[in-house]
Amino acid sequence: METGRALDSEDIKSNEEQATTTPYTSDKEVEKLAQIAEVMELLEETHKSKDWILDQIKQNRIKAPLKPTMSLVGMLKACPSNFISHLLDIMNLNELEEFEGPPPLTVSYHWFFTDIVAGSDPTITTNEQARKIIVLNQLIDRTEVFRQRDPDSTLVLPTGDGMAIGFSDSPEKPLRLALEVHKNLYRYNKLKRSDKDKLLIRIGIDTGPVYLIKDLNGKENVWGPGIIMARRVMDLAREMNIIASARIANDIRTLRPEYKNILHPIGDYSIKHGEKILIYNVYGDGFGNKKSPQGEKVQKSAALEENQKTISRFIYNAIEVSLEIKDPSTMLTHHTLLWNFINISNELIDRVFYYLDGDVPRNFPDMNVAVTDEYDKELDIMSLNVNKPYHKEFYVKLRKPIKPQEKRRFTKLEYDWEEPDRHYVYAMASDCKKFDYSLFAPKGVDVNQKVLTIDPMTGDKRYAPIHASTKYLENGTQVTWSASNLRARDTYRFDW
Repeated sequence: METGRALDSEDIKSNEEQATTTPYTSDKEVEKLAQIAEVMELLEETHKSKDWILDQIKQNRIKAPLKPTMSLVGMLKACPSNFISHLLDIMNLNELEEFEGPPPLTVSYHWFFTDIVAGSDPTITTNEQARKIIVLNQLIDRTEVFRQRDPDSTLVLPTGDGMAIGFSDSPEKPLRLALEVHKNLYRYNKLKRSDKDKLLIRIGIDTGPVYLIKDLNGKENVWGPGIIMARRVMDLAREMNIIASARIANDIRTLRPEYKNILHPIGDYSIKHGEKILIYNVYGDGFGNKKSPQGEKVQKSAALEENQKTISRFIYNAIEVSLEIKDPSTMLTHHTLLWNFINISNELIDRVFYYLDGDVPRNFPDMNVAVTDEYDKELDIMSLNVNKPYHKEFYVKLRKPIKPQEKRRFTKLEYDWEEPDRHYVYAMASDCKKFDYSLFAPKGVDVNQKVLTIDPMTGDKRYAPIHASTKYLENGTQVTWSASNLRARDTYRFDW
């Protein structure tokens, strides 16, 4: 608020009297008097005084015959018309600048975003479209998660044929809500004879910050990356998909054993503005859809580039590779690989690249991939670059970055993949001081173990100078092989 003398009744009275025109007033004078009247109204609304006008006259170096005894309207009439227009411009601008802005800080919510598939299908009557919206609302309202929500930490935002629900108290709630809604929905759809009568939805879940903003009805609304990304995750889904961003999936998949079994990483997908995100497909008995989303999957191999980097980044003190045949009929094999390495670069390394190859087509979610650190803590898959039937590439985020020259104890990779050709190939990504290989075959599997070296340039094979050791146990056969001081790109094939 400006300081100085406030407008008095004499100013207002003078304004009313002097703004009155006569039959002899020109059009320009009429326009000027109208602007003066508007200035006087704005002065009252903004609590600005005569002193503010005098200050503006001084700042703009207005030369006008002003006297201290003049009323405010008289002073304005003595000023040129372009100055009066200027006053109106800056007063209106100041009024706009006084609009309330967003809160100083964002608030993080965990988002459940859903809508009806083909909710506005023109072949369906508006009445039927509205009925499906009502059914969806009632199915959500009947879930335990929604009924027991904390109103102070929950936002419910209708979106026409769907809704966004944000929970600030637990990242598990969007997932649990999705599971409950799907189970209720499967029961509902079972009672419908016609596909046209069934209710099909898609769900996206994510976590992220938003600004809390009041809408025109004075109700809480939001804007920010949290709800925007939740919508884009949902947009990737096909009917009955539950799709989760890696951001929320990595937060919750280790909280309970059952979450890990239903959250399946399926690859990097393109979203708006050229961004790509790793997404998880959520499915299990009675919920979700195992089919992958229809969006554009990003598959860009990084193997060549990362292999070249590895030589200058790491040397391995030790590598252990263990294979255990789980199903002799298909040669389903559990693979366990452990690395003990030193960061020989000058870089801080916060992620590790892996690539896997197999003899049979395999979905990544079915491979039971797990990467753990030296404390047996599971690490997050941050990007699934390539998810082809016979080839996978992905990055894993380290909990603690590896400093230059730092030695890091074992990180462990485990996965399942069939080996019907009964051989396994390993190529050294960098120099390795000690390498240990082992294979366990259950009783009934005849093992004929041999170790071959492969020329990476020509593919030529020959027997390795060191032979494998075979031990026959009561429950199966144990094969071991060790070598020292191996060089980058040395490649070995283990047959059995």
